[in-house]
Amino acid sequence: MPDLLAISGSLRARSSNSALLEAAALLAPAPARLIPFRGLVDLPLFNPDLDREGAFAAVEAWRAAVRSADGLLICTPEYAAGVPGALKNALDWLVSSGELLHKPTAVVSASPTPLGGSRAHESLRLTLGMLDARLIGEAHELQVPFVSLKLDAAGRLADDGLAALLRSLLERLTAAAARRESSG
Repeated sequence: MPDLLAISGSLRARSSNSALLEAAALLAPAPARLIPFRGLVDLPLFNPDLDREGAFAAVEAWRAAVRSADGLLICTPEYAAGVPGALKNALDWLVSSGELLHKPTAVVSASPTPLGGSRAHESLRLTLGMLDARLIGEAHELQVPFVSLKLDAAGRLADDGLAALLRSLLERLTAAAARRESSG
């Protein structure tokens, strides 16, 4: 059973990116499981001088979660034309430890703007590529413009077209994760 780690790039309590990940959990094809990671807020600022085993429990938990996952689904907003600092910081903690090496990873960006977080999307894909993650999908895939119009008042997905796109991406991510899981 592929376990997919769901990571929101937003720390906001009522984040539309986190809401999209909750919707994804309902759309994931069986037997995949989406497991939310909520510990970005606990990670200290990355400092290579302090990057050693056992230095920070939060870093160890983050690395263990990524290591044990068969694939990752990352959903991020765009802040100041890029990836939010908390998400970039989390990825920086993985540079020297290699948890993302060939790990199937899908990227979604969502924004209330017409561009759908395109600059954050591009930046995140570049960072993940440098970390040797195996990116699933096309570069333009799942950039969600006007995200607030695609969620209802309770934060649930209310757009059938977006649900279909998200389901398709999850099917490809699950298939890639299952292949990785079966190969060992």
